[in-house]
Amino acid sequence: MTKKILIIRTSSLGDLVHMLPAVSDIARHVPGAQIDWIVEENFAEIPSWHPAVHEVIPVAHRRWRKHWWSAETRKARAALRKNLDARRYDIVLDMQALMKSVWLVRQTHGTRHGLDRRSAREPLASFFYDVKHTVNFWQPAVKRQRELAAAALGYTYDGEPDFGLHGITDGVQVQPYAVIMPSASRDDKLWPQEAWHKVFGRLHEHGLDLKLLSGSPSETERATQLVAGNSRALVLPRMDLSNVAKVLAGARIMVGLDSGLTHLSAGLGRPTIGIYKASTPVRTPLEGPAYTASLGERGNEPSAETVLSAVDQALAFDESAHADFPGGNAPTKAVGPPFD
Repeated sequence: MTKKILIIRTSSLGDLVHMLPAVSDIARHVPGAQIDWIVEENFAEIPSWHPAVHEVIPVAHRRWRKHWWSAETRKARAALRKNLDARRYDIVLDMQALMKSVWLVRQTHGTRHGLDRRSAREPLASFFYDVKHTVNFWQPAVKRQRELAAAALGYTYDGEPDFGLHGITDGVQVQPYAVIMPSASRDDKLWPQEAWHKVFGRLHEHGLDLKLLSGSPSETERATQLVAGNSRALVLPRMDLSNVAKVLAGARIMVGLDSGLTHLSAGLGRPTIGIYKASTPVRTPLEGPAYTASLGERGNEPSAETVLSAVDQALAFDESAHADFPGGNAPTKAVGPPFD
């Protein structure tokens, strides 16, 4: 018997990546699960990558809020409301517990599940759920999402997180390059230029070229300045998420600031090093089946030497994994502040 499930998790990129293992759990533990997912339009590719997702329902809240009462926005919101009104679900699962997600929950038909007021980031959201669940706030986001889905659907999950991204990684040949993400959503997350240059030098010593990601003209300018005069570095043009994912899947290693693309790299099973400076890895560490290192802490950035050590470890583990486990990677994690 088909069990129709609607997931509401609209943004942001890293949070959506963290949601993917919960989808794998649902597919594994709920026979006949038909999973639909409401997501912000700019990130609609991410749930579409998971083979267990039946339908992706895009929402444009970020775009609409700039012109909420314009005729075009009212028409688009009415179309979404009509779309949701025509659907009936057994379970509506709000994985965000924010008032912006509650706005969507209230337009759905089905038993509405979400976090209780002590577990939710915005406690007021909990008043709009039919069934409320307690999930410890201070734990990794992937685990938190898996626990909420398990509580709502009545199963016990186990095993390492499965991100369901085999459709991207299968058949990809790893190439001798490193992906670098030197930009982030906020300037207070940026890492010193001198530290980056030390990392670039070490990656070159390992025989790797560099591919730098950027998502805006200002990020492209920053990345271009960072590798000025480096003939072994290329700043990639802005690409859609699927093409970025393919670049990440083919990399020997990824080193990036705490950003959604860094978390995507880890989820894709590539050795990944995350540099935390204005955020904490306690709740959002890198998670994935290969080597990951979540270095630094809010107000305590990792030194270049700490990152260089992680680069050497990541590449050594990756070489060992390919030698001992063809087609796989040795799962190793380092999480927490640097000890410099």
